[in-house]
Amino acid sequence: MIELVSASRCVECGICVKVCPTNVFDEGPDRIPVIARQDDCQTCYVCEVYCPADALYVSPYGDVPGGADEEKLAESGVLGSWRALIGWGPGRTKLAKIDTTPFIDRVLPGQPPLAPGEAAFILAPDPE
Repeated sequence: MIELVSASRCVECGICVKVCPTNVFDEGPDRIPVIARQDDCQTCYVCEVYCPADALYVSPYGDVPGGADEEKLAESGVLGSWRALIGWGPGRTKLAKIDTTPFIDRVLPGQPPLAPGEAAFILAPDPE
């Protein structure tokens, strides 16, 4: 669940307020988001991922508020670590580029390769 909005890191962009699927945040009087409905947080990490300033901390313990300590989180490198891991942000390698999990092979049944004529038809530019 969302535990922290760092006022010192926040750039007052309001993105977290806009992207939260359960409307957890309110915009504060100083434009720094306020956690207004913490119990509504689904621990989806969307706000943390979209935060360009690494100013949010979503605890992986979704049901229990943990009383996050901003200084300890910053010192340990936890603030912004999720964004870094998945590759969101300038100069970061996207997780999808390095993921070698054969996910689609586990979801879909094996398919025979397309015949050359079928592949050409599918890949042909639209005649319009």
